[in-house]
Amino acid sequence: MATPATTAAAQPAKQRQSGGLFKTIFRKYGIFLVFIAMLIVASILSPAFLSPTNLINVVRQMSVVGLIALGVTGVIVSAGIDLSSGSVVGLSAVVAASLAQLPDYAAAYYKGLNLPVFAAVLAACAVGALVGLLNGSLVAKTRIPPFIATLGTLTTIRGLAYLYTSGRPVSDLTDDYNFIGQGDFLGIPVPILILVIMAIITHVLYSQTKFGKYIYAIGGNEQAARVSGINVSKYKMLMYVYAGLLSGLAGLVVSARIGSGQSGQGVGYELDAIAAAVIGGASLSAGGIGTVAGTIVGALIIGVLNNILDLTNVSAYWQQIVKGCIIVGAVIIDQLKHHGSK
Repeated sequence: MATPATTAAAQPAKQRQSGGLFKTIFRKYGIFLVFIAMLIVASILSPAFLSPTNLINVVRQMSVVGLIALGVTGVIVSAGIDLSSGSVVGLSAVVAASLAQLPDYAAAYYKGLNLPVFAAVLAACAVGALVGLLNGSLVAKTRIPPFIATLGTLTTIRGLAYLYTSGRPVSDLTDDYNFIGQGDFLGIPVPILILVIMAIITHVLYSQTKFGKYIYAIGGNEQAARVSGINVSKYKMLMYVYAGLLSGLAGLVVSARIGSGQSGQGVGYELDAIAAAVIGGASLSAGGIGTVAGTIVGALIIGVLNNILDLTNVSAYWQQIVKGCIIVGAVIIDQLKHHGSK
């Protein structure tokens, strides 16, 4: 028979247990709860938010950032950073668009190239992968800090994009090319389908393959990974190549969406992608942490935030301020979480 003393002693233990359970649930599913809360608040602030057309537009608009963020997540998991992804979007956009111009216009600018749309897709992905290889080589071979290496390529690649076009937009694109950004398949916008397909592929790559396991191991403890026989330089380079490929694909989508490739496309996208990854749980302070599902939700949160600020006529300048505060807040929470777990 329990005495009053034992009952009283058991109560704090139960409270600690329930408190620990709540923390565990929030740590695992907190980002999803925050997203649901945002949807509720957004629907209250603007009844137009929940309209099917608006919701599809939100996902369509964030698909480009979502694609970049999938690659950025892997880079952050490997304890790196990629600041060049926005510039890769611009370069891949103009290169791909230049291969998909209507024949008459192409003859004036690019010597009559009239290639199938598949060539433009491959070109965009190849440009991104090559820049990723450059980033990976700088980080893995020269041991330059990822922040400095990708900051340098950010400027260099943007300059190449302007040099390639002499600062002029590449327009008059074929219908097949524009379909990638503007078309629907079975009622679903093609950019959303591309994002979903790449999210599934990336999830499998990160969670079910040797490549993904090694990337998490490198981010968690690079020295231990090297001692265990993992070729750290090789897998870091491959991670940057994959991130670059996704940024190149994002450049293809964004140029097809507006029907024009422009050297200035993608400016600031790297910050949105990093924000999506960090909001989704990727840790800038400790490698080896981050998921594809969390990143997609993080990108959706940014998309919903931008949309509701637009619907409520909030200035674009305030939108930048709010986004910056969210990034800083997410990093602070990440720091506190990892400090508390030590």
